Amino acid sequence: MATPHHHLLHTCLTRLFSFPLKPLYPKPQPLFFTFSTLTRPNQTTPTANFKTFSQLFQQCSHARALNPGKQAHARMLVSGFEPTVFVTNCLIQMYVKCWVLGYAAKVFDEMPQRDTVSWNTMIFGYAESGEMGSAQACFDAMPERDVVSWNSLISGYLQNGECLKAIDVYVKMGGAGVGCDRTTSAVVLKACAVMEEIGLGTQIHCVAVKMAFDIDVFTGSALADMYGKCKRLDCSLQVFRELPEKNSVSWGAVIAGSVQNDRFAMGIELFNEMQKAGIGVSQSTYASVFRSCAGLSAYSLGTQLHGHAIKTQFHSDVVVGTATLDMYAKCDSVGDARKIFNSMPNRSLQSYNAMVVGYARNGQGFEALQLFMLLRKSGIGFDEITLSGALSACAMIKGHLEGLQLQGLVVKSSFRSNVCVTNAILDMYGKCGDVLGASYVFDEMVRRDAVSWNAIIAAHGQNENKEETLSCFVCMLRSRMEPDEFTYGSVLRACAGQHSLNHGMEIHSRIIKSGMGMNLFIGGALVDMYSKCGMMEEAEKIHHRTEHTMVSWNAIISGFSLLKQNEDAQTFFSQMLEMGAKPDNFTYATVLDTCANLATVGLGKQIHAQIIKHELQSDVYVTSTLVDMYAKCGNMQDSHLMFKRAPKRDAVTWNAMISGYANYGLGEDALRIFDNMQLEHVEPNHVTFVSVLRACGHIGNAEKGLYYFSTMLSDYGLKPQLEHYSCMVDIIGRSGQVDQALRLIQDMPFEPDDVIWRTLLSICKLHGNVQVAEIAANCIWQLDPQDSSTYVLLSNIYAEAGMWGEVLEMRKTMRYNRMKKEPGCSWIEVKDEVHAFFVGDKAHPRSKEVYERLDLLVVEMMRIGYRPEIEFVLDEEMEEQEHLE
Repeated sequence: MATPHHHLLHTCLTRLFSFPLKPLYPKPQPLFFTFSTLTRPNQTTPTANFKTFSQLFQQCSHARALNPGKQAHARMLVSGFEPTVFVTNCLIQMYVKCWVLGYAAKVFDEMPQRDTVSWNTMIFGYAESGEMGSAQACFDAMPERDVVSWNSLISGYLQNGECLKAIDVYVKMGGAGVGCDRTTSAVVLKACAVMEEIGLGTQIHCVAVKMAFDIDVFTGSALADMYGKCKRLDCSLQVFRELPEKNSVSWGAVIAGSVQNDRFAMGIELFNEMQKAGIGVSQSTYASVFRSCAGLSAYSLGTQLHGHAIKTQFHSDVVVGTATLDMYAKCDSVGDARKIFNSMPNRSLQSYNAMVVGYARNGQGFEALQLFMLLRKSGIGFDEITLSGALSACAMIKGHLEGLQLQGLVVKSSFRSNVCVTNAILDMYGKCGDVLGASYVFDEMVRRDAVSWNAIIAAHGQNENKEETLSCFVCMLRSRMEPDEFTYGSVLRACAGQHSLNHGMEIHSRIIKSGMGMNLFIGGALVDMYSKCGMMEEAEKIHHRTEHTMVSWNAIISGFSLLKQNEDAQTFFSQMLEMGAKPDNFTYATVLDTCANLATVGLGKQIHAQIIKHELQSDVYVTSTLVDMYAKCGNMQDSHLMFKRAPKRDAVTWNAMISGYANYGLGEDALRIFDNMQLEHVEPNHVTFVSVLRACGHIGNAEKGLYYFSTMLSDYGLKPQLEHYSCMVDIIGRSGQVDQALRLIQDMPFEPDDVIWRTLLSICKLHGNVQVAEIAANCIWQLDPQDSSTYVLLSNIYAEAGMWGEVLEMRKTMRYNRMKKEPGCSWIEVKDEVHAFFVGDKAHPRSKEVYERLDLLVVEMMRIGYRPEIEFVLDEEMEEQEHLE
């Protein structure tokens, strides 16, 4: 295709030579180019009405037009023209700019005479091509060097990522007595910024002050950038404020520094100041402010800046477009990010990376993998960020097979030993439940960093391998790798899961020694660990000492709830609201659980209203807890209404509804919901079958109970647990098969606990089976010798059988062991106040009215035929009377 500069060069060549040339480019549009900065000051360009060879080479150099340049070179050779050093330098520069270093070197080698510009051009060419060995050799062979020679070599090393060598050349430059200029200072400061070498950067700053370069906008911008990247934002701002003149580069440096130091709001403020100063916005500045919006999750501000970029015609720029879509993705607006991505005329690898990572971060793993496949088809290639994002997507969707395929791609690529990619593979295996695979990858790693250790520790923790989690933590310490907040978070969760208080306290002491005791993330993990280990007093101390975060609030409220200290949980929830903290879905679900435990439906309804106000009713976790809360408060109508209105139902939601009906005695309704659950293709779990078996027990259908019990393993691959056997003992026992219920307990694949024996003992009372009752009671006493309820229940069984001697023996044993029957307790909520009552309690201010109403109820009950069981009554008054006798 014809281009304007090609025609211009053709015209100039025609003027130089008399014989005609066949026109190569039919559409002439003359362009003019400037001369190279490598020209020495005392070399002047010849002026004439026609174009000279030097002018032609310069034009080809600027246009990077290799073929016309080669034609001009050929004409020069054919014409017999003997070029000066200046003309030959222009020719060498043309070949260097056109990336034909072999031709440049050949011209350079054939030069009869060279000057400093000749050598500098070759050094520059080798450095630009990444051939730093040749650049260094050329530099060493120079008979005479100037500041440009040194700057070219220093800049070359920097561009090729060899910052230490760049600094080494700078030191040698000072030793050779060559004075640096502002370019030298800027380049070396850039090397310090890349290495985050604040010490050397400060020394160079001192040199710059001595030479008055610090007030120069070029060096000043480099200083501001260096201090920002070295995490000294205060110094960066000071340098910037003291600059007498500020341009877009200096503004961009200080804005970027603010963002790199996570001072996102400051970055936005500086951008506003820049706008007021009338400075134009550059590509890099847009990228920085979009990063600020992403860091602040400031979607509204981000959309305004997007409009600003469109107005200034930067929206089609690939760097600005990538920063924009990254901002939208991090503000949880992946749809907008995808629109930007689709509208981009050109997409870079970074654009694809931002989109893949954005999808993975927002829980859209399948979309991330689809985009990764699109990237593979585009032929752009991939890097460690692409692979890490795709592997994170596999981890999120638990796509083990997809993860294995990606690992195969990694093995074939140059990223096989990349620690970032290997860590992502580790994380994928852990989240997909393949701990053995994760361990194998970890063992094969050549180099491990803190993230690697965190990934393997988390893999064991996520898969309930608590002991292995702690073992890996010990190995990490032995390898002299210092744990960070994520490490401590994982091992504290393992301690909490194991209720391992001693290990948790040891880790806590290590945290204090490391100076991370006030870390917010670790503080929340410590509160959670102490809460789950039953040390609520210690949990409260840490909660009050550290800055309150949502994690610590949730941990303390959840801790009280787990320990059935529901009133304390609700008290902390009130404190949380008073301090202005905004509850999340987990907070609301935990407090609703306390309302269910206390049957405080009034408070539950208030919290339900708050959930609607904050638009959390669509959250499946919250919906499930609402279904459970209303059911446990006896309000089955509202419970079923919440279930029907749930936009999404998972196994927990179905379980809550089945359990609600089962516990309320509506067994048929519970089984109907279970049938619907199967029709919806929702996989039941162990909890589901506990509720289903309880429902069968309530309706007295032993045949259905046995059927569901057998299908657990055969149809769903769920091995029955102790709770399921307990339900079956109840079902079989209620049907009158007490001996068979005993045989089921004895044939269980694991040791029975006190709960299942109590279930059997209750069945014995129902059917008056003294022999089996004695076996059950003896087994309970072996597990819990101080259990008074077993004595009372067995005494009642003896009394019903007329075995009064055994009854008296039971009472004597209880009196000898100073056992007392725990008094029954009930409570009711009236006008937001909970009223609790114990057996024989007369402490309530309205107890007289209460007992009068109870007497009326007893009379009414007896009138309709109810007769109380009075064969055996064990209370405090009888015991006191017998003691007096």
